[in-house]
Amino acid sequence: MKSFTILAIETSCDETAVAIIEASENNDIRILSNVISSQIALHAQYGGVVPSLASREHVKNIRHVFESALKEAGITDFQKEINLIVVTHGPGLGPTLLVGITFAKTLAWHYTKPIIGVNHMDGHIHSNWLPGRSGEPAAPLPDFPLLNLVVSGGHTELVLMKNHGEYEIIGETMDDAVGEAFDKVARLLGLGYPGGPAISKLAEQGNAETYPLPSPMAKSKNYNFSYSGLKTAVLYLLRDLKEKAQNEQTKADIAASFQKAAVDVLVSKTMRAAQEYQVNGILLSGGVSANKLLREQLLDSSSAIGMPFFCPSMKYTTDNAAMIAVAGYFASLSKDKAGLGWQSIRMDANLRLS
Repeated sequence: MKSFTILAIETSCDETAVAIIEASENNDIRILSNVISSQIALHAQYGGVVPSLASREHVKNIRHVFESALKEAGITDFQKEINLIVVTHGPGLGPTLLVGITFAKTLAWHYTKPIIGVNHMDGHIHSNWLPGRSGEPAAPLPDFPLLNLVVSGGHTELVLMKNHGEYEIIGETMDDAVGEAFDKVARLLGLGYPGGPAISKLAEQGNAETYPLPSPMAKSKNYNFSYSGLKTAVLYLLRDLKEKAQNEQTKADIAASFQKAAVDVLVSKTMRAAQEYQVNGILLSGGVSANKLLREQLLDSSSAIGMPFFCPSMKYTTDNAAMIAVAGYFASLSKDKAGLGWQSIRMDANLRLS
């Protein structure tokens, strides 16, 4: 059976990532390498990603990450062994995207290899096609249509998947993304960066019923989301509590109450959309897909309506190049190979799914 060896590069934010996968004609995926150089420690002191610093680190690290990925995959002859190059071309931070795109285009030009640019969020969606996902690891994903809840620091979207690369956004955030809200609330509580894991860990020690925070737009008839109001509610709560807000148990109760409010609306709208659009399965993806409460509630709610639920392995929830490689593989199947030259790649920091 013929197989394709694909190298992918991801530099949309603060991870320098290179992966090599092998995809067979029946769409079986093997991860040959998936190397990531994280910048979390660098940006933690600033409470968020600084684009200029992130870009500088990508320039410093990308050659080493690339060589490590080749070595781990056992690639000794790039020209003969790599069939396709894939790179994230948006959305993301412009300065960081350019580092990965320039490196990938240089490889494609030097080795005369086909290259394809993919949407970063398309990569997150396709993390569910990587080996080791939770749900039913031994079974293939259901046939389309599928509903994908995409949740990250910059995105909160309900995406109807009609096929690979054929999407309809049926709901999205009107202001803050859920991951951004986690980061901001974590900052209000004096927790570390990134905020999602910090909130989730602290919430385990708290009582989610202590403070009945609002779940904005939970009762709206559409599938859009809003998190600015919830963030502001936490700010006012902390002001009202005054000195008590410095108590560790109080912080844990606030974290748990916030997490519950944030997750409840995601779950309720996802379930309602899945039934209305009569999909064959529900998928979860994006950095916030690592949230334990969100995973558990989606699984329980999906089971209650007899709907299969899938989410990626925890190691593929954060930004990585393996998911970009899989998205590029499926995208390449419908592309004219003659049009996959290095000149075709254009950066779009505000790229949307389509």
